Amino acid sequence: MAFLDTFFIRLTSRRIGQDRFGNTYWEAKARRDVQGRPIRRVLYAGVPEASSVPPEWWGWIHHTTAAPLPEDAPRRAWQKEHRPNLTGTPEAWRPPGHDARGGQRPATAGDYEAWTPGR
Repeated sequence: MAFLDTFFIRLTSRRIGQDRFGNTYWEAKARRDVQGRPIRRVLYAGVPEASSVPPEWWGWIHHTTAAPLPEDAPRRAWQKEHRPNLTGTPEAWRPPGHDARGGQRPATAGDYEAWTPGR
């Protein structure tokens, strides 16, 4: 099915560009959405995961900007490099005390103490 999607997009759309992750961005030649704007699509380089679209292309794909932002634009000190959602992967953040990090955490003053009847 993915082959047919790719074939259909390449046949009916024009290629706009590619991001640093290898995703390619397409705009329909004739089809329009309900607001009359051309339909925009992404062909993902790897697993089709929406969070892998970087901010430079996110605005374009959602019709917020007319053209994608330049990837080589100067970055501010507080801006971090884009990373896709890592939930469910080995690189996902796990807090101290998580089972995948040994299941031990330091005790805190607000730890739960179970209720015992008659006490």
